[in-house]
Amino acid sequence: MTNFIVNIFFCMSITFVCYLISLKLYRKYKKSWLNPLYTASILLILLLLVLPIQGESYREGSFIFNQLLQLAVVSLAVPLYKQWSFLKKNFKKICTGVICGTALGLIAVLGMSQIFHLPEQTRASLIPRSVTLPIALTVSRDLGGLTSTTVIFVIISALISLTIGPKLLKRFGVRSKSAMGLAMGTSAQMLGANRSLVWGEEEGAMGSIAMTTSALFLSVFVPILAYISHL
Repeated sequence: MTNFIVNIFFCMSITFVCYLISLKLYRKYKKSWLNPLYTASILLILLLLVLPIQGESYREGSFIFNQLLQLAVVSLAVPLYKQWSFLKKNFKKICTGVICGTALGLIAVLGMSQIFHLPEQTRASLIPRSVTLPIALTVSRDLGGLTSTTVIFVIISALISLTIGPKLLKRFGVRSKSAMGLAMGTSAQMLGANRSLVWGEEEGAMGSIAMTTSALFLSVFVPILAYISHL
């Protein structure tokens, strides 16, 4: 029991230290690719390679973060509640944008899986890569995918969207506040919603709603698709 408690304390400590270092770097240089979500992960990987600690030991010691991540699923209802009047006012616009964006992401994964003949487990891990992590892990697990693979691709997808998304919107002349928020929230999840909030209140509201509704859409649609495919 003592070793277990020490392991938890140690794993949580190095996680917090890596995050604080990453946060300091991000605040100093203000670069999207230095987001603490990614730099902290890289620092943790390097530490695990250097320190005499096994990956399984770290996973057991950091189980509390997994529990908090599951609780985060429930918290997704908060932005919907806060923006309920805004959601009703722009219902058609939001549904069209989010459903089209999420569906295209799903079609892209299925299409690439067919082209490159990916194993079924890998495909199941990639299907939810465009939605926020708590929902993505649940969907991946239900489909029989590897959650570790899902985490990697969700992070990579969000990083790419956060880095090139604003540039693409500017290049194609997208000036609609609603469209910008919906695009970033659907493609880059929480990071995209945060970026949208920097642009303005309407963009931020749309980004937050897009992040939540895209996760709800995928969590409802994918099990139905999986059931139909097995008939």
